Amino acid sequence: MNKQLTTKLLIWTPVMIALLFVPTIGLLAASANTDENEALALDLATMFRAARKVISVNQGKINDPELGDKGLSAEAVVDMAKANYETATGHPMPEADSASLESQAQAAMFEAISDVMDAAQPLINEQGKGFEGFLPAVFARQVAEGFSEKMEGKLFIKLTAPKAYVRNRRNRPDEWENNVIENKFKTEGWESGKPFAEAGEHKGTPGFRLILPEYYGESCLKCHGSPKGDLDITGGKKEGGVLGELGGAISVVIYE
Repeated sequence: MNKQLTTKLLIWTPVMIALLFVPTIGLLAASANTDENEALALDLATMFRAARKVISVNQGKINDPELGDKGLSAEAVVDMAKANYETATGHPMPEADSASLESQAQAAMFEAISDVMDAAQPLINEQGKGFEGFLPAVFARQVAEGFSEKMEGKLFIKLTAPKAYVRNRRNRPDEWENNVIENKFKTEGWESGKPFAEAGEHKGTPGFRLILPEYYGESCLKCHGSPKGDLDITGGKKEGGVLGELGGAISVVIYE
């Protein structure tokens, strides 16, 4: 080989090799960041769902006119939500670094739950009154709005549903959510319970978006089941939903 060419190869080959690794490193970093975002979004959705379950399993107690104090103080509901989280995940809620986004999200979620329950005490503890109007969906909407306000510009969470099943317009799916619900979650081949996530925009702001499907259980059908069109306990019309049908979704945004 020509001596001059050999020298040039010895000089440039390390540089060229280093340049070849730049795209790979970038892809690895992006992949790691996506994995972290997905883990955080799923954890947040699990916390949210665990808190809503407290209200769901205690609905009978909340609506009992014979009871005064229902034992559902802010502290009690947060503790029960943590227990539900541990049951769902198989491990206690992790203690994140206080400076991390995960730690901020946990604190904001518990604060939002506490705010909602503190405000609800006079309503749910009123003795002599049956249906209080304090439902899991109402609780979830109030907690989601409180959390999103506390984490404005960082995180957002929302309970939504297929358009035909949405009762409160504030819970209507946006274009991205509706597209996933209709063209992924409702397709025959979609794995039950599998979330969908990707980079996208939310209200004009770029971020990481994740949506987790939810399906009707027995307790849901008391208000959302059959006969379709009959009035439920809230005065709303039943949707005619069936056990195991896609009935809602938890949507999470992590802003860039």
